Amino acid sequence: MKFEWRKYEKNLYGAKIIPALVNIPSYNFIMIKGSGNPNDTDFSDRVTALYSLAYAIKMDYKSAAAKNILSDGIHDFTVYPLEGVWKLKNTGTKSASSKLIKENLEYTIMIRQPDFITEDMAYAALERIKIKKPHHMYEKIIFDTIHDGKCVEILHVGSYDNEPSSFGKMDKFTEENGLKRITDCHREIYLSNRTKTDKLKTILRYKVN
Repeated sequence: MKFEWRKYEKNLYGAKIIPALVNIPSYNFIMIKGSGNPNDTDFSDRVTALYSLAYAIKMDYKSAAAKNILSDGIHDFTVYPLEGVWKLKNTGTKSASSKLIKENLEYTIMIRQPDFITEDMAYAALERIKIKKPHHMYEKIIFDTIHDGKCVEILHVGSYDNEPSSFGKMDKFTEENGLKRITDCHREIYLSNRTKTDKLKTILRYKVN
């Protein structure tokens, strides 16, 4: 069986264009931190390194499955989408619906790993890809677990620069439902980054209580 997140995890990646309250469990990610304008080369270098490792993990797993080394019944999986956690430098609880100065951004970008991919498997793939396909950003990648818990989310369709309109809807939903935003950062999940700007689909989330 090939594990495909779009097919088997619609509850996690099926956000709608109206806000909703969701509960996000703990998941494992490969991730890398950075700062500055996401349009700069530094950001794209980090994305490239992450994807290179993500596909190396996938190919290692697929190869092991073909040799019957694994016994979970899954022979392959689809790589998860890129995600990012964003905040402004030196701010308190500034709302993401306010205008952002991109040069002042801090972020952690990441790619989720299936539950059957262990930390040892990820780092073994990293060591192999360092030799096969060197990249100066590999040393900055880590494997870690994140638990977001209770969140408000929405599907934003269109340019990233127009996200404040969607955050405004989230803020209104949060207030109307007696909730409170508890962090000054937010998560973005990029469902379609290779399409026309007006058709981009991004899940936006922030934590509440």
